[in-house]
Amino acid sequence: MIKGIKFASIPVKDQDKALAFYTTALGFNIATDQPMGPGQQRWIELRIPGAETRVVLFTADGHEDRIGTFQGISFVTDDVAKTHAELVKKGVEFSEGPTKQEWGTYAIFKDLDGNQFVLGSK
Repeated sequence: MIKGIKFASIPVKDQDKALAFYTTALGFNIATDQPMGPGQQRWIELRIPGAETRVVLFTADGHEDRIGTFQGISFVTDDVAKTHAELVKKGVEFSEGPTKQEWGTYAIFKDLDGNQFVLGSK
């Protein structure tokens, strides 16, 4: 039976720039960074501190049109407002600041390629 999600793939234009953003601004750690073959992208797998699920900075052939869209990935934090403030100081762009709802608080941020993600509370 399915036990969880191993990784979620994030489509990016430039793997080097994306790697710098995700490690420097978001604080993710490199799990794997290896070539996939001549003329192909690298397989870059990142660990999120304290989480089992990883993210992969990779664009599958034919999926380039997904770069710069809403990704349907929600990252969780204990304090959305505090994390929002920390990420803004690191230059992360938010399309929507912290917003409280009955179910919790969320914000929406962008990576360097314009991919949008939800940042939410538990």
